[in-house]
Amino acid sequence: MTTQRATGNPSGRRRRKRGPPHEQASPRRAVRPGPGRAGRGSRGRRPTHRGPAAHADSPAPKAKPAAVTVNFAGTVSLSDCSGSVIRFPNSADSDPALVLSNGHCLETGFPDPGEVITGQSSSRTFGLLNASGSKIATLRANQVVYSTMTDTDVTIYRLNTTYAQIKSSYGISPLTLSDTHPTAGTAIKVVSGYWKKTYSCNIDGFVNQLKEGDWTWKDSIRYTSSCNTIGGTSGSPVIDTSTGKVVAVNNTGNEDGERCTVNNPCEVDANGNVTVHQGTNYAEETYGIPACFTTGNKLNLSAAGCTLPKP
Repeated sequence: MTTQRATGNPSGRRRRKRGPPHEQASPRRAVRPGPGRAGRGSRGRRPTHRGPAAHADSPAPKAKPAAVTVNFAGTVSLSDCSGSVIRFPNSADSDPALVLSNGHCLETGFPDPGEVITGQSSSRTFGLLNASGSKIATLRANQVVYSTMTDTDVTIYRLNTTYAQIKSSYGISPLTLSDTHPTAGTAIKVVSGYWKKTYSCNIDGFVNQLKEGDWTWKDSIRYTSSCNTIGGTSGSPVIDTSTGKVVAVNNTGNEDGERCTVNNPCEVDANGNVTVHQGTNYAEETYGIPACFTTGNKLNLSAAGCTLPKP
């Protein structure tokens, strides 16, 4: 899985853990290999020869001009991945803060296909960044609230501090998850706390199924070519530049042109046709997550409208 996680390797390659060796080795976007390039550490950059026109799916309409300033405030760096402090539309300032990253960035290894982890103890730390990308604090988790690599690629951590405490101590507000499906053509930024780098592009289209190794993700976002993310960027928030809200979490890319292998995801359409786009990068939508959390940022997988996979 081209997990774009980092491995502490300045080369930008990603690594993997078990299964797809991504997490232990490198976050794709951090420096790990494996799903979604969070750990793609095998290569520093991916080819950009492909473009929106190279894909059979609907072409992306022109994006609207940016309406908000997107920077590093609220993003975090993990040991081998990227992430962000997030809230839901109905979260309260007094709620325990949450951090969003990839499932393949989980410190205990990649969740197996079909596996869903909830309520697992964690003491993982995160470097909190300010607008300019400087680390201003270390935040600590006390629980893995939810983690899976089935249908999507997400891990949500609960911190031992509230949004209000983070705001009071460091002047940083969380990023808000959008609860509506993104649209093709939307201008986006992928903001990596690990590399302290942003990538600007558009949503090229949506993928019915994205298969990488033993994992399958549904309704994934395909970027246009300028978001040439690398290992260590796994878990980065994908932000709609017109609203400032998070619409997806960066997770993988096809590095070598292989078909459906780790670090080389393939696209499968509704008719089962498989296509490969070397150098193309992807993210997993997050609009369905808010419906699974209730008062106090508590996970409720039985809540009305919650479609996240259950244990």
